[in-house]
Amino acid sequence: MDFMIEVSEEDIRRERNKARELRKSQWWKNRIGTGLCHYCGERVAPRELTLDHVVPLVRGGRSNKGNCVASCKECNSKKQHLLPIEWEEYLSSL
Repeated sequence: MDFMIEVSEEDIRRERNKARELRKSQWWKNRIGTGLCHYCGERVAPRELTLDHVVPLVRGGRSNKGNCVASCKECNSKKQHLLPIEWEEYLSSL
């Protein structure tokens, strides 16, 4: 199953800029304040959490509160550009 759509570099650049602004917001500070990774549930220092797009930008995702979660660096690196269903399939295969 491949869910690739055409996303321009300009769209990606615009969404990355929105993500930078979102990381400055009180909403994001509250989100990372819990210190919990959205994917593995591990508790880590809030400063070590990264902003992950549930639907990646290169797959058509947007930088908004509904698509951004706090993730530990390990999960964010493993997930890369996977969609939620692909991530679940990956976890199930372990």
